Amino acid sequence: MIQIRTAEEIELLRASNLLVSKTLAEVAKLIEPGISTEKLDKVAEEYIRDNGAKPGFLGYHGYPKTLCTSVNCQVVHGIPSAYVLQEGDIISIDCGVLKQRYYGDSAYTFAVGEISEEKKQLLKVTLESLYKGIEVAIEGNRVGDIGFEIQQYCESFNYSVVRELVGHGLGTQMHEAPEVPNYGKRGKGTKLQAGMVICIEPMINIGRKEVVQEADGWTIRTNDKKPSAHFEHAIVVQKGKADILSTFNYIKEIVKK
Repeated sequence: MIQIRTAEEIELLRASNLLVSKTLAEVAKLIEPGISTEKLDKVAEEYIRDNGAKPGFLGYHGYPKTLCTSVNCQVVHGIPSAYVLQEGDIISIDCGVLKQRYYGDSAYTFAVGEISEEKKQLLKVTLESLYKGIEVAIEGNRVGDIGFEIQQYCESFNYSVVRELVGHGLGTQMHEAPEVPNYGKRGKGTKLQAGMVICIEPMINIGRKEVVQEADGWTIRTNDKKPSAHFEHAIVVQKGKADILSTFNYIKEIVKK
């Protein structure tokens, strides 16, 4: 069932998503060669709890950590561990919080030190595709319009779009209706109504679209082991222009381009 949120609910969702955004920025301060993904996770959990919220992912369907830390060919759901970041890695960090009954959810893919031109372009295009999807996430359009814009843009660079993992509604549950694929056809799928809160999160591969699950039961990686990037915003569907609840501005203050 699709929820239409009240103005009061939207402000609670905004607060949760801003906390996620600030948590990602706290983690961004530490991203450099030599730090473990487990250390990033501990910092994130402490920051979330210090701000009166709970980690949204910890314990979700049994997930064991606060963050998802997915490195290089890992697409999503990488479990923080003793793995130490290396110069040239890219790392998708996905974070969720639960505050005053409402969830926040956002993700950003970071460069570790100096990365290859190939990876730089992947990050740039994936981020741009997120905003192309957001541009059409307005009242009266359909979910397929979002996926179409993301897919067409990324495929124009010969990248591929992961099919098995999609965006979603967001509210008092982490994953609500509708599903929001990053591929699709214009005019198809669920109709977007003002007050719907959804997460748009392109997951884009340099190589082929096929993915596999690693032995830990969580981590999803590309089948061909080529790099993948992932960015996510939570937005409110409105008339004419979406209201973006999360922000990358705090990250941009840390990560000087």
